[in-house]
Amino acid sequence: MIGKLKGLIDSYGEDYVILDVGGVGYRVHCSARTLQHLPSPGEAAVLSIETYVREDQIKLFGFRSDTEREWFRLLQTVQGVGAKVALAVLGTLNPSDLANAIALRDKAAVARTPGVGPKVAERIVTELKDKAPAFANVDPAVVHLAGAVDDQSAPRPVADAISALVNLGYGQPQAAAAIAAASRSAGEKAETAQLIRLGLKELAK
Repeated sequence: MIGKLKGLIDSYGEDYVILDVGGVGYRVHCSARTLQHLPSPGEAAVLSIETYVREDQIKLFGFRSDTEREWFRLLQTVQGVGAKVALAVLGTLNPSDLANAIALRDKAAVARTPGVGPKVAERIVTELKDKAPAFANVDPAVVHLAGAVDDQSAPRPVADAISALVNLGYGQPQAAAAIAAASRSAGEKAETAQLIRLGLKELAK
């Protein structure tokens, strides 16, 4: 099984690159984001490889990092997500942004992917939410709060404050982060109005 390829860029296709490794041209399918970051033809490149073996074909998928390849595998554990959709998601969100979006239950960010509707985005966020925090670089307290809001188990003043900030035009992850910080400084008994005021100060920083 091929796990990595190092060679020279031969040419590009719509969704793949031909990588020349010792005179053998490997056709490697990549996300749009990965293709954009690869060098010009004739220059050296290294790709982490996921090999698909079917009865009628062998297909190679290439990634800039092992983390990106791991997300490609994880995404396909979700019902309705195959290789094509997984590549599209990784073409829209880099691994760090994808991890943060899932950890923060930000379905809208995932749904920005062409070909991914709200239902598939919700499945991705729901089914991978327990795996994403290990990859995410956001404050664990914010991840916990976002999960509590999503599960409708957050304290009422906190949920109402986040909702108020979202209604003011802020994204759900921004609002959750701001209210998490506000809640830390104001304490558990803070009222909604106080949390909103402190949250707006956090967002203005």
